[in-house]
Amino acid sequence: MTRMTTTPIERLAALPVRKKARILSRWLPAAVIAAIVLGIGWAFATAPSMRWDVVGEFLFAPRILEGIGTTILFTILTFVFGLALGVLVTVMRQSGNPVLAAACGAYIWLFRGTPLLVQLVFWFNLALIFPYLGVRIPELGIAIGGDANAIVSPFTAALVGLTLHSAAYMAEVVRGGFLAVPPGQVDAALAVGMTDLEAQRYIVIPQAIRVILPPLGNQFIDILKATSIVSVIGGGDLMTRAQQIYGQNYQVIALLVVASLWYLVLVTLATIGQSYLERSLDRSRTRRPAVAIPTEVTA
Repeated sequence: MTRMTTTPIERLAALPVRKKARILSRWLPAAVIAAIVLGIGWAFATAPSMRWDVVGEFLFAPRILEGIGTTILFTILTFVFGLALGVLVTVMRQSGNPVLAAACGAYIWLFRGTPLLVQLVFWFNLALIFPYLGVRIPELGIAIGGDANAIVSPFTAALVGLTLHSAAYMAEVVRGGFLAVPPGQVDAALAVGMTDLEAQRYIVIPQAIRVILPPLGNQFIDILKATSIVSVIGGGDLMTRAQQIYGQNYQVIALLVVASLWYLVLVTLATIGQSYLERSLDRSRTRRPAVAIPTEVTA
C-alpha cells in the first residue's frame, strides 16, 4: 500500500479556519517585514558608494581608536560629574529654602529647555563674553586666572556643556526616585525610634535606588550617544575623528558606518552593564537581612 503525501498547502487547508487565521495573522506580517528589511539591507550593502574595503581599513585605525577613548572618557566624566551635580541640585531644591528651590528650578528650566548643540557652541565661544576668566585686581597686583581662549579648550567646553546639560536631567531623575518613596514609611521609621539618617539609609535610599537605576542607565547611554555632538567644536571624540578622516579621503558613508558600528558596540556594552547592575540589585535586595527596628520608643 502506498502512503499518500500531502503538500504544505494541503496541510494548511486541512486546518480549522480559526487556526489558519491565527497562523496567517502571525507569520504573514513577519514575512512581509523580513522581506522589506532584507531588501533595504541588501540595497544598502551592495550600493556602489558603499566601500566596505574602506570600512575595514579604518575600523581599527589609530585615530578612530583614539576617538573611541575620548568618547568613553567624555561619557564617564559627564556621568559622574552630572550625577553629583544632579544630586546636589535635588537636595537644594528640596531643602525648604525658597531661594535655593527657585534657583535650582531655574537651572533645570534653562538647561533642559535649550538644545545641547546651542550650549556647546556657547561654552566654546565663552571668550567672546568673558575674555579673562578669574579674579584680577590691578591695584593690588592680584591676578588669578588666565585668558579664556587658553582655558576653554574644545575638550573643556564639551565637558562643561555635557555635564551641565546632563545634570539637569539627572536632578529630575533623582528627585523622582525620592518622591516615589511614600513619606509615611519615613514617619513610621521615625516613630519606632530610627533617626532621620537611619530612615534615609535603610528605608528611603534602597527603594529610591531601584527607581533611579533604570533611568540613570538610560541617561548613561544617552550621554554616550550625545558625545557625538561635540564634533561641532572639534572635541576629539569618535565622530570628530571620523569627520577628520572623511574630510581628507571623501569617503563619507564608509566613515559614518565605522562610527556607527563603534557606537553600536559601546551602547551594547553599556546596556549589558545596566542589565547586570539591575539583576545584582535585585539579588542583593532578596538576600538582604531584615533591619532590626527598635521596639520601644525612647522619650
